Amino acid sequence: MDVSPTDRFASFDGTHIAWREVGEGRPVVLIHGYFSTAEVNWIKYGHAARIAERGFRVIMPDLRGHGASDKPHEPAAYPADALMRDGFALVAHLGLSDYDLGGYSLGGRTVMRMLANGATPRRAVIAGMGLDGIVRTAGRGGYFRNVLTSLGSFARGTPEWMTEAFLKTTGGDPVALLNVLETFVDTPIDAVERITVPIAVVTGVDDDDNGSGAALADALPRAVYREIPGNHMSAVTKPELGQAIADFLAA
Repeated sequence: MDVSPTDRFASFDGTHIAWREVGEGRPVVLIHGYFSTAEVNWIKYGHAARIAERGFRVIMPDLRGHGASDKPHEPAAYPADALMRDGFALVAHLGLSDYDLGGYSLGGRTVMRMLANGATPRRAVIAGMGLDGIVRTAGRGGYFRNVLTSLGSFARGTPEWMTEAFLKTTGGDPVALLNVLETFVDTPIDAVERITVPIAVVTGVDDDDNGSGAALADALPRAVYREIPGNHMSAVTKPELGQAIADFLAA
């Protein structure tokens, strides 16, 4: 199944956001994680193809500061909730009214911000994200700030060293990515509890990087929890991730 060439559009502030598509049918927007890209998160390990085979048009943006999207170095290009606003801008640009929505890690948090601010997909998937990472974004933000401001200083095999290694494989721009941290916004627990869209929360069995996925599912009125093999980094490489998303969206 062929993936479309990269296309780009001007978001709410003129920043150009790139996206790719695969498949035909019901639209689903899938948002990748921090330091990653649509290619790495969704295409490389077959998740997008697996979902497309179930009758979906899979739409995969690169977050601002990532991949083929613009990576401005000016802090002013990264206002609070910019990633959420880019998500809404893509939905509007493509004229989507009846669609599904999903994301992994920072992409899952971006989905939550969209839902908390009025997005009305038929179904949503929040993967690689727990309750702590939704209601208290500063914790993981501090970890990544340390990595980005201390590159080259970490002992081989440490979590920080592995995070830096991933940054190198994706060709990430450290200045742009540091600015992305300024876009993070907490979602209060009462806002989480008001979201009525059916949601699948999907996390690796050994993934507690952003807190408990089960706790997040418990806090959402219409959520199911799905556990897959792996930790935060390795779960993305497992076929079970795409399978869990496809099964939920196609049910």
